[in-house]
Amino acid sequence: MERPRFRRAFLHPRFWLLWLGLGLLWLIIQLPYRVLLALGRLLGMVMLRMASDRRAIAARNLELCFPQWTVKERERVLKENFASSGIALLEMAMSWWWPPARLRRLAHIEGLEHLQQAQKDGNGVILMALHFTTLEIGAALLGQRHTIDGMYREHGNPVFDYIQRRGRERHNRDATAIEREDVRAMLKVLRAGRAIWYAPDQDYGAKQSLFVPLFGIPAATVTATTKFARLGRALVMPFTQERLADGSGYRLVIHPPLDGFPGESEEADCLRINQWIERQVSQLPEQYLWAHRRFKTRPVGEPKLYAKRR
Repeated sequence: MERPRFRRAFLHPRFWLLWLGLGLLWLIIQLPYRVLLALGRLLGMVMLRMASDRRAIAARNLELCFPQWTVKERERVLKENFASSGIALLEMAMSWWWPPARLRRLAHIEGLEHLQQAQKDGNGVILMALHFTTLEIGAALLGQRHTIDGMYREHGNPVFDYIQRRGRERHNRDATAIEREDVRAMLKVLRAGRAIWYAPDQDYGAKQSLFVPLFGIPAATVTATTKFARLGRALVMPFTQERLADGSGYRLVIHPPLDGFPGESEEADCLRINQWIERQVSQLPEQYLWAHRRFKTRPVGEPKLYAKRR
């Protein structure tokens, strides 16, 4: 995709309110980092009260995935999860607009040598990530150290789309934004020995998925990870990130490539991925994106797990 360009149409009065909101957000993120963490938590508490649909989905997911927890434990994690989501909004703006040097001070990166070795050997890499609330700032921090291509879906608002793409791509001047449905472009990038950010942990329907257990529940799990690895002749390298509790920034970990992947079958690969997802999410449930209806697609004859949206 070509680089985003400013257009005069973006100055139309219908976008003025959005520009005003973005300007206010820019001003807020000039505050010290620890103040932003506190403001983000406060914003998250407002979201917890106001976003009833998202709160219900997140609560239901926690109930499904951690039935062994007490009600009080799930309520605590739900509250912390919304606090993390509030912080994520400010982290998004930080990753778009903070000076690179200021942003770089927050990064604690481990395992970068795995990406560098793959690049040296000419191997493409599927950087297998998860939808943690820190995904936006995590990608920005890693992008400062290594070129990462990414899957992209155009936003419905052209001004927001312009700001978002411009903010993301400033850390990766050599990066490629690939339309999510453009399989040919993704394979081309992998065969060229590049690394691409990819998260297989959401429900994209039954058409391109297999039902494989996730936290003991049959979950529609995309088989694309196997297909991309095989056809793109690429390594699958898990990537995790977390916001550190002491306020010192973010820990990013690039794990060694998965051995023997692709495996003997797509089902075995999907199960392996879901088991990895379970381990990572269980270690940091407060920072995972629970507001996604992960189990909305059900096997034939199985009852739905979520209440109807209001």
